[in-house]
Amino acid sequence: MMAAAAPPDRLAMSVPATIAEAIGLEMARDPTILCIGEDIGRAGGVFGATAGLQQRFGPDRVVDTPIAEMAFAGMAVGLAQAGMRPLVEIMFADFIGVCLEQVFNAAAKIPTMSGGRVRMPVVYKTAGGCIGSAAQHSQCLWGLFAHLPGLKVVAPCNPHDHKGLMAAALRSDDPVVYIEHKALLLMKGRDFRHHPAVPDGAFTVPIGRAAVVRPGSDVTLATLSLSVEHALEAAGTLAAEGISVEVVDLRSVVPLDADTVAGSAARTGRLLVVDEDYLSFGLSAELTLRVIERLGLSGLRQVERLALPDVPIPAARTLEEAVMPGPAAIMARLRQMAKGR
Repeated sequence: MMAAAAPPDRLAMSVPATIAEAIGLEMARDPTILCIGEDIGRAGGVFGATAGLQQRFGPDRVVDTPIAEMAFAGMAVGLAQAGMRPLVEIMFADFIGVCLEQVFNAAAKIPTMSGGRVRMPVVYKTAGGCIGSAAQHSQCLWGLFAHLPGLKVVAPCNPHDHKGLMAAALRSDDPVVYIEHKALLLMKGRDFRHHPAVPDGAFTVPIGRAAVVRPGSDVTLATLSLSVEHALEAAGTLAAEGISVEVVDLRSVVPLDADTVAGSAARTGRLLVVDEDYLSFGLSAELTLRVIERLGLSGLRQVERLALPDVPIPAARTLEEAVMPGPAAIMARLRQMAKGR
């Protein structure tokens, strides 16, 4: 007799594997879910996040499209109005610009303009972030999508949250922009510093609820996506120097869980917001102000922001690293803040 196959190592699962698992479980549960996008079927997606789904569910539910983002982003709006729950893959976040009309004027506005009579259960799944891909292929842009009323915006870090938030997005009756980070998609499962085991069945992570992923007492660091990994690396190094950093993973930009951040900052007295999106008019300013509104001007001893400067992202890796809020920049800023103790 052949020995039974060993169960998969859930801690070794990569982000693409957990996303594909979540989508497959939701498609099996709900026949109205279908996937649309470039190279998502036979190729299984650029990063493998839809691997095996077309073979399992067929080309009518996992649809390979031409390079025509405006067309299939708009197709999803019509499908949602007809009772389907489409997941649209826009390969990179930067490319949503060519179909922004369908995202922010159609998907985001139709439920309100219909007086709540029309639901819009669309997920726009995309990948952002810096991995040496230059100015047109490296942006996160969650601050842009968060600025447009009517959209939920999520940006997970670890494999567990990618699976749970994908399931929550597919079950949402509101349009969701689901932003993966390209660097996280390329990591191995066990490389994550905060890595809850990924359940093998369906589960959801609530959209709009942050998580404290490392407790600390000297400063609160709030961030999301790949920057959570950078924050945890910095916090681990600084712990040996006597600086205790509490790391909060926002997980979602809309809704934004400022209450969890404010609760942490009220204990530590200091807040650093780290954001791989642009500095001006973005998440770092919005979250900082919401925390100040909750705690009052005297509720914090220090407030700092560390984000991407307002420049196109350079192509050269050395220049990209110079503008990125990576672990070294985070540690330098935290040390400066700790001197005020």
